[in-house]
Amino acid sequence: MHWSCELKDEQATIAVANTFAQVCEPPLTLYFQGPLGAGKTTFIRAFLRALGVEGKIKSPSYAIVEPYHLADFDIYHLDLYRLAHVDELEMIGIREYFSPRSICCIEWPEHGKGVLPTPDMDFILEYQEQGRQLTLTAHTQRGAVVCEQLKENL
Repeated sequence: MHWSCELKDEQATIAVANTFAQVCEPPLTLYFQGPLGAGKTTFIRAFLRALGVEGKIKSPSYAIVEPYHLADFDIYHLDLYRLAHVDELEMIGIREYFSPRSICCIEWPEHGKGVLPTPDMDFILEYQEQGRQLTLTAHTQRGAVVCEQLKENL
């Protein structure tokens, strides 16, 4: 399943992320793709806030992963942009992050090819003349259900 929408500005990105937070639940593996500055981190930060994460939300650019533990589930925000070698993922215990109670948001997933599981959904953010284009692609039945619910609620 594919679905696209135009994001006119940062507020539109935040609005879609807020709605997405209302319709998803673990386990989910989400890939975020697009060029630098396209809004991947903005979307994920808004998503985390909407799920109830409080305090500072740091970019995992240098740490590779930032964990967030909520009452009912865990969220792992991974940024693989600076990953020197895919073996680094094994050294940080990557497989432990993918559990029945986790949502994994992965930026630059192509850097973890061969180690990362198939995503439930791809979020592709691309520049447009004005704003951004968000394209969602579901790769699993679970992803298709969440994508359909998001589409219905926007």
